[in-house]
Amino acid sequence: MAKSKTSKAAKTKAPVASKAPAAKAPAVLWKDLPDEHDYPAARDYLQLGATPVQVQALVYALKTATLVSKKAKDILRAAGLPLLPVDNPHVAADLLKIRKGIALSPILLVQGDFRAGVPAQIADGYHRVCASYHVDENTAIPAKIAPSTVNS
Repeated sequence: MAKSKTSKAAKTKAPVASKAPAAKAPAVLWKDLPDEHDYPAARDYLQLGATPVQVQALVYALKTATLVSKKAKDILRAAGLPLLPVDNPHVAADLLKIRKGIALSPILLVQGDFRAGVPAQIADGYHRVCASYHVDENTAIPAKIAPSTVNS
């Protein structure tokens, strides 16, 4: 009786899946309030698309707004902005802070208007949103939101 020929591939056992637990992503920690320097940064950005009187009213609205929590993925979608890559220098710096357990500053937003096709504006914190998204797109991000219809 002849021996059956079995290919080497058939004799090779399938690799055994590793039973090691997957590395858990670090939690993103947040400060209780935005850093004071975030408001001038927001002002600089808002000056690109609003009058000085509107900017003053928006910054005041941001300073007096209550903190709310929004998901990273929803913020990027509402603003119509792309996710910046992890090798962006500012995103990388924020990811390093996250890995070290350093709390990030809440972000500053101006509300958009979907009916008019006006996206939300991340007045300050775009890089922090992207870094948080890279950790987990469902990261809850504390934010102050100014209505786009502030009296000016």
